[in-house]
Amino acid sequence: MPINIENKTYYRTAEVCRAVGISKATFFRWLKQGICSEAKQRDMRGWRLFTEEEVSSLTEQANRISESDECASDNRVINN
Repeated sequence: MPINIENKTYYRTAEVCRAVGISKATFFRWLKQGICSEAKQRDMRGWRLFTEEEVSSLTEQANRISESDECASDNRVINN
């Protein structure tokens, strides 16, 4: 459930993962690999709090398509 602090809506990690469509394991791996940035805010328990802008940015990252060398070689075989 989103929380409101000083008229701004924040989302916790599990809510963000559900909204973006990734697992928490993927989220934490992305943090470790530097694919996404750490939340700028935390609550009194130390839990991450994300703004709607941060959720949108993570959604864009999750929907980004990249082509690896292996996929590229598979496409050449299929397309030839």
